[in-house]
Order: sequence, then C-alpha cells, then structure tokens
Amino acid sequence: MTDGPLRVGVDRRLCCGAGMCALLAPEVFDQCEGGFVVLLDPGPPAAAHAAAREAADQCPCSAITLHTGD
Repeated sequence: MTDGPLRVGVDRRLCCGAGMCALLAPEVFDQCEGGFVVLLDPGPPAAAHAAAREAADQCPCSAITLHTGD
C-alpha cells in the first residue's frame, strides 16, 4: 500500500465488539461502554498506518474500512 494519506472509517452497525481494533491500534480506535468501536482518529499519522491496517485485517466483522490516496 501507499505511504500517502490514510482515511479510516467504521460501521458501528457491523461491529460485534471483539475489541481487536482498540487492542491493535489504541491511538486510532477505542471502545464505548457497550463494547462497540469508537473511531478516535479518521486521519491517523503515518506512524499509526500499519496498526490501523492490522486492526482492519483482524476485524472479525469487517466493520473497519481504509481508504488511501487524495
């Protein structure tokens, strides 16, 4: 993938509350009291891109989307 800007999106309707995102990329994701994903940073810095990608890859519900480019 490119090293350009990364935009992160979440669909809380798909989230099952597994918490992998918050565990793998706590600078980008958190969980609310009900356990569902909370997006902390939709445009994370480059240093957090690998963790955000790993979180998206590990999400069992495919609730995280990543968009690269302009």
